[in-house]
Amino acid sequence: MTTLEIGFFAICALLVLLGGVVTVAARNPIRGAMGLLATIIGVAGMYLGLAAEFLAAVQIIVYAGAVVVLFLFVIMLLGPLATSPPDARSAIPRYLGAVVFVLTSAAGLLLFFRSGKAGPTMLPDAPPGLGSIESIGHELFTQGIVPFELSGALLLIAVVGAVAVARGRQVDPTTLPKVERGSAHHGETPKADHPKEATP
Repeated sequence: MTTLEIGFFAICALLVLLGGVVTVAARNPIRGAMGLLATIIGVAGMYLGLAAEFLAAVQIIVYAGAVVVLFLFVIMLLGPLATSPPDARSAIPRYLGAVVFVLTSAAGLLLFFRSGKAGPTMLPDAPPGLGSIESIGHELFTQGIVPFELSGALLLIAVVGAVAVARGRQVDPTTLPKVERGSAHHGETPKADHPKEATP
């Protein structure tokens, strides 16, 4: 690998790492979606480094152009309700999950490097047509046609569910009484027509 390729890979890996951390750690859902976008762009750059231009284009068009936009649409539709309430649980499960993740990653890297030194590598050589439009289309519309259709239906169900949740929590002004309706339009607290007199 040349110096330019190593630098390009380092930038893409940094985008993936920082974007993943922001996606998981951000409290604001908009910032989380932007972190996911950075991760997707980094993965697309890695596809370019592997000479899989079609996969990189699909990564940008489908994930960055459709999935992230769908997430942003749902977040904007929900408004303030999209922000999750503060977690009342202790931080022990989070730290335990982080430790398990780090140990699993370290074990995977150790096995990978040991297998590369002691014998045949765990990753076989890629076939000549891997990443081309013909091979992806053949796999997508033969072996992966059912998951492909199910993923489209899942996205549609997610949008319909988000719209249903957003509409279910809105107050229809026509169903309120006359006094409450006027107060709701002006953003005031509803008041009774005849306030009760204070008892002596």
